[in-house]
Amino acid sequence: MEPHGKPLSSPHRAATWRWSITGLLLLATMINYMDRVTLANASERVTREFGLDNEQYGHLELAFGWAFALGSLVFGFLADRLRVHLLYPAILAGWSAMGVATGWADGFGGLLICRTLLGFFEAGHWPCAVKTTFALLDDKERTLGNSILQSGASIGAILTPQVMKLLMTDQVGSWRGAFIVVGAVGFVWVVLWFLMLRPGDLPVEPKRSDGGLRELGEILVSGRFWAVALLIMGAQTVWHIYRVWLMKFLQTGRGYGERAALDFNSVYYMATDVGCFVAGGISLWMIRGLGCSPQGARRMVYAGACCLTSASLFIPMLGKGPLLLGVILIIGMGALALFPCYYSFVQELSAHHVGRLTGILSMWVWAVTSPMHSFFGRMADAVADPAQRYDQGLVIAGLAPWIGVLALHLLWRNEKPSRDAH
Repeated sequence: MEPHGKPLSSPHRAATWRWSITGLLLLATMINYMDRVTLANASERVTREFGLDNEQYGHLELAFGWAFALGSLVFGFLADRLRVHLLYPAILAGWSAMGVATGWADGFGGLLICRTLLGFFEAGHWPCAVKTTFALLDDKERTLGNSILQSGASIGAILTPQVMKLLMTDQVGSWRGAFIVVGAVGFVWVVLWFLMLRPGDLPVEPKRSDGGLRELGEILVSGRFWAVALLIMGAQTVWHIYRVWLMKFLQTGRGYGERAALDFNSVYYMATDVGCFVAGGISLWMIRGLGCSPQGARRMVYAGACCLTSASLFIPMLGKGPLLLGVILIIGMGALALFPCYYSFVQELSAHHVGRLTGILSMWVWAVTSPMHSFFGRMADAVADPAQRYDQGLVIAGLAPWIGVLALHLLWRNEKPSRDAH
């Protein structure tokens, strides 16, 4: 990164090309989430076929999350050392293959292995994608660029229920075909990547001296790093609790049928996409129109998103009906709006360790939050009334992002930037 904040990509490349590649990153995130949320959308069928209780279903997400944590560390360091031009498509092909293999799982053990390897490879998407937006876009554009990147999550989650409605029949095991079809889509993206980019478009970070490692160590013990670490812990909690448990809440907790729950799941992720784009747009408007600093705009947008997720407080008071669904849509808008702010804060920590820091933070947050799914499932199994089984956990998840607001206030404001921060 140059001192004046311009992108690292080839100077002769037009802005339209840079935003086109950002759109390609959106597609990668979309595929990432389609492979990830297929299990959540088929959760009732999978648990019925394999005879799993809620806690065992939570174990599948625990295995995914801890593998994601390990993959985040591995690929975060590789993204700063190898050419993203080659590393990124290799990672995407890896998780796509695991998505296809899930469709052939012959029992809980096979499903657990596939889910574990899926998590490991999917983790590589984020260091590579954030590294790419860092190379392509300047500081003022990055929150919007990261919004576009992150919005692929909701687009994938919107499409997946509809794909599954088309592919699943009355036979319980028809969920398998959906995994195979969704997993195969990733190989198309790999072809597009090589058609749109040349090796020199995303330059490799130069090999650093031991001083670079010392700088990384200083960042890891800084208040800024731990502010961002706590921020993503809160954001991750609300996003993934709702991703994993929303279908079960709608079907078991509120009595919606499978098709109605699938349709609402698509609408929910449309709302998250709106929230994500609005977050990026408001941030850019505050910077260019109101003269706010990029960091100040991100703080305010993040706090506003927390207000939306706090609507979870109303869930226990609401039964089946449009008011409940409206509250869940508001929560979804806030949940995804948190993430572009987070990515921009990571990029602000250091110009030379973007991939490593993204990987380390992903490892941290997945390792810490993944056990929540097993705990959530155990807590749900302990509630006798199915109508109230998931309410308490959803309320707590919606309030979790306020941890990030408090952490930024206490740990970031008096911290000096690292020597290589831009």
